[in-house]
Amino acid sequence: MKRKQRVIPFLYKIIAGAAVLVLCFIAAMLFGAADTTLQDLWLALSSDASSNTILALREIRMPRELAAMLTGAALAVSGAIMQGVTRNPLADPGLLGLSSGANMAVALVFVFLPGLNNFGIMVACFFGAALGATLVFILSSAGKGRLSPIRVVLAGSAVSAFLYAVSEGISIAFKISKDVSMWTAGGLIGTTWGQLQTIAPVIIVGGVAAVVLSNQVTILSLSDDVAKGLGQRLALIKTVLFVLVVLLTGASVALVGNIAFVGLMIPHIVRMIAGTDYRYIMPLSVFAGASFMLLADTLGRTINAPNETPVAAIIALLGLPFFLLVVRKGGKALS
Repeated sequence: MKRKQRVIPFLYKIIAGAAVLVLCFIAAMLFGAADTTLQDLWLALSSDASSNTILALREIRMPRELAAMLTGAALAVSGAIMQGVTRNPLADPGLLGLSSGANMAVALVFVFLPGLNNFGIMVACFFGAALGATLVFILSSAGKGRLSPIRVVLAGSAVSAFLYAVSEGISIAFKISKDVSMWTAGGLIGTTWGQLQTIAPVIIVGGVAAVVLSNQVTILSLSDDVAKGLGQRLALIKTVLFVLVVLLTGASVALVGNIAFVGLMIPHIVRMIAGTDYRYIMPLSVFAGASFMLLADTLGRTINAPNETPVAAIIALLGLPFFLLVVRKGGKALS
């Protein structure tokens, strides 16, 4: 007779996720080109001390790692929403045109509105992300045949390539290649408290709203017919969730640039721990996405110190094999 597997209560999983996030944050603050101590970190967090090391922690490393946490959580939640609503195991903001649309918007802002503040750049990214996603769904819905996950990804690849080409063309024509490439590389370098104050509230509110609506995502992940049978207002709920994905992705690009694969990998990994109920997937994705980005940034700052390896490159090295594995298994092996 088969023994029943012991089910770990969800509260314990949340506590474990929070503990991992705290440990990752401490590691990210301690390790880098200039190693610091736990005492330095404690003084930076709890006192007004102003030595060079503590100032570097407080003004350079801390906003950077908070940005990593916010963007990791935002992209993971965005990916979870997209995978649930579209029932597409390959859905990811970076693969379905949102990140490339936001990136193009940044290039346009640099050319036509060079003095725009952080809030203005973020709003432009919202519109760019919405444009990218809209183009993908229009293109993937065109013609005959069923709307398959692979078809959506192919449309996303085409739209992303087109929007990146537009962005590159703008940057070359107006000689802003260096500025645009800083965003395209997906860098956390130079993140300031001012940027966080502008963009963090959007990500926090969007993340909380996504967790609140997680039950609706679970219902939508079953089928539209089931959702209708349960009295769901499909058009309204899908519109709200689409807006949340645009807000979270646009804010992430405005903060750290274009980073792909986080929204693909994290929800799949979390489903291995939490199952298929998005009431559990969403909050765990917040912790897992934030922890993953912290680890990726720490690795980027340490493997070739004092030089930095772009965090987007590190994530791509992990994400591309993962993407190919999900394609090969049809999205079922890790769900």
